[in-house]
Amino acid sequence: MKKIIFATAVLLGAIAITKHSNAQVKVGVNINIGSQPEWGPAGYDYVDYYYMPDIDAYYYVPRRQFIYLSNGRWIFASSLPVAYRRYNLYSGYKVVINEPRPYLHHNVFQERYARYKGRTNEQISIRHDNGNHNGWDKHEGKHGHGKKG
Repeated sequence: MKKIIFATAVLLGAIAITKHSNAQVKVGVNINIGSQPEWGPAGYDYVDYYYMPDIDAYYYVPRRQFIYLSNGRWIFASSLPVAYRRYNLYSGYKVVINEPRPYLHHNVFQERYARYKGRTNEQISIRHDNGNHNGWDKHEGKHGHGKKG
């Protein structure tokens, strides 16, 4: 009987340790502060993509790749093409998009954020969220639209 009680205690202890370990791993999954570029808008603990309305291009933060259209095809590159050499990443407008492959729905983002073209050094916090982060920010209101406070 003592062996059964001991085995049960060991099993329950192993399950508790495994669950605790999994919880610790999950806590850090949605934070990528260190991988965001210097020119990205401040105030975000997690970003998948930036959409830049001025040049109709995206930046994929986890892989540090720009994504832009060239001859009807999406190009993935570590730098922007020569055509955008005068574009200032620091002052240009960026929209945070946390959903997979937003460039596949480019017409939606192009239309939605067209009014931000040409705005430099006026960055407000704009977050397009697919629901993983609830789309709310207590300082900005629903969907992260508004001035950062």
